[in-house]
Amino acid sequence: MRRVGIVGAAASLPERVVTTEELQDQVVSASGLPLRRGVFERATGIRRRRVARPDEQASTLAVRAARSLLRDVPDGPDVDVLIFASASRDRAEPATAHIVQAELGTSAHVFDINNACNSLLNGIDVARALILADRARRVLVVSGETPTRAMRWQPDSVEQAKDSFAGYTFGDGGAALLIEEVTSGGIGRIQTDTFSEYWEVGGIAGAGSQHPRGDEHTYFYGDGAELRDIFEKVARTIVTAFDWGHYAKVLVHQVTLPYLNQFVEAAGVPPEKLVLTLPELGNMASATLGVQLARVFDDLPSGAKVLFVGLGGGISVMTMEWEKA
Repeated sequence: MRRVGIVGAAASLPERVVTTEELQDQVVSASGLPLRRGVFERATGIRRRRVARPDEQASTLAVRAARSLLRDVPDGPDVDVLIFASASRDRAEPATAHIVQAELGTSAHVFDINNACNSLLNGIDVARALILADRARRVLVVSGETPTRAMRWQPDSVEQAKDSFAGYTFGDGGAALLIEEVTSGGIGRIQTDTFSEYWEVGGIAGAGSQHPRGDEHTYFYGDGAELRDIFEKVARTIVTAFDWGHYAKVLVHQVTLPYLNQFVEAAGVPPEKLVLTLPELGNMASATLGVQLARVFDDLPSGAKVLFVGLGGGISVMTMEWEKA
C-alpha cells in the first residue's frame, strides 16, 4: 500500500507582541465599553498574541515558514505543487500562492485553498490525493494567517464591540509542511463532517460578490457563545470515538482556553498530549495546527502517531491521523 506523509514542518511568527490588556484598553477607549481590567484575558485565556506589521502580509509569513523548512531539505525548493491553504490572503486575485512562489523562486503548479480554520488540513488532504494520483511527487503546503487585520480595534459602540468579540481571540502566524510519499507511517484516516446550515453564525462578509466594497464588511463578526455551543455540539460526537492512548500528541484548533478545556474534558483527551499555543499566540486560524506541529516535529520519534482536530467556520469539523515515518 502506498503511503504519503508529512516529512517536514516549520513555522513563522511576527515579532510584534500585543498583550490582551493592551487590546482591551484600546477597545474600551474607543467604545466606552464599561469593563473591568482583565476581562478579555479571563474570558479567552489569551495573554498575548503576535501581530503582523503593516508591511507584513499573509504571504510574508508563509514565505518565511517555507524558507525555514526548505533550507534543510535535500534538493532545496524542488516541489511540484505549492498550495497556499489559509483563511487569509493578500488580495482577491491572483491566488496568494503565486505571490509565495515568486518570493521562493519555485516553478511549481500553484493554487489556493480556503476553508476558514480547516484550510491547512484540507491542503494536506489535497496534497496527499495529488501524490497518490501520480500528479505530484512533492507538495509544499503553506499557510499565512493575518486575522488581526479583521479585528475591530476601534468599535464605535458597545453593541459593535460585542458583535466583534470573537475576533479579539486572533493572532497572526504562518506554517509550512512538506508532503511526500514515504515507506512507513504516513497520513492515515481522514474524517470530514460539514454543517453548512450554520454558515451565517460568524465570518467576514466583505471581498465577495455580496459586499465587494466597504471597510465595514472587512471586520470579523460573530456570536462567540453561539459559535462555541455549535462547535461543542458537532465536535463531541466525532472525537469521542478515538482511543487517545494511540497518539503521542493531539493537535487541536484553539479558539479560547475555556472552550479548549471544555472540549478536552468532554472528549476525554489527556491534557498532556496537547500542544498549547493559545495563551501566548491566540487563535491563528488555519496556521494554528501547523505551528503546533512545527513545535514538536523534531522531537517526535519514528512511529509516533498524531491526531489533528480541526474546527472551521462554515461549520466544518475535520480529523486526520498521521504517523511519523
